[in-house]
Amino acid sequence: MQNASSGTLYLVSTPIGNLEDITLRALRILKEVDLIAAEDTRQTRRLLTHYDIQTPLTSYFEGNERSKCDKLIERLQTGETIALVSDAGTPIISDPGYPLLRGCIDAEIPIVPIPGASAVVSAASVSGLPLHNFTFEGFLSPKSGKRKRQLSVLADEERTLILFESPHRLRRFLEDALEVLGERDIVVTRELTKRFEEIFRGKVSEALEKFRGTAPRGEFTIVIASKRRSDNN
Repeated sequence: MQNASSGTLYLVSTPIGNLEDITLRALRILKEVDLIAAEDTRQTRRLLTHYDIQTPLTSYFEGNERSKCDKLIERLQTGETIALVSDAGTPIISDPGYPLLRGCIDAEIPIVPIPGASAVVSAASVSGLPLHNFTFEGFLSPKSGKRKRQLSVLADEERTLILFESPHRLRRFLEDALEVLGERDIVVTRELTKRFEEIFRGKVSEALEKFRGTAPRGEFTIVIASKRRSDNN
């Protein structure tokens, strides 16, 4: 049973690039709440300024989320409303916020999702790979040895794979993927919805060749064909 006297935590999805990709409901919630807890206040302030939203901001990122969690829950228990936002996309999906979410569940504080943009869904939708089911793995380990072990666990996966990767690790990720998963269809998306949006479709070796010759920039969402599809090609 939810605590009727407490406030509400809103999980508000924000644009992954293009500021127009935000819902009317999200804008209303960001205007109406008492506080916005943001992964990067500078990034969120850019969004708020664009839409002339004056709601107070507080930082809530990986480095301080545990120390701030109790304070935010205390404010919610007094009846305040708080919107949680990440740098981009849907909060908590490979982003800070899980301790706050669990704390609110344990304290029976109402939690309301405000859906919107998602790099996972956006990349999947344009990939051209089967999406009747898929698995999202987020960021794999930055260490090659552990990353290869993680990829080996996924090698026989029959669902389409979706992952995040940072620009400075992209080439090494593709090298490990080619070694462990073998030659497969891959879609590498970069800077989705932004000015320099790029969608590369090809084989893993072709992606590796492309990004060996071009310095990777921006954030990457990668979609990889399943073992079953690769075996049938």
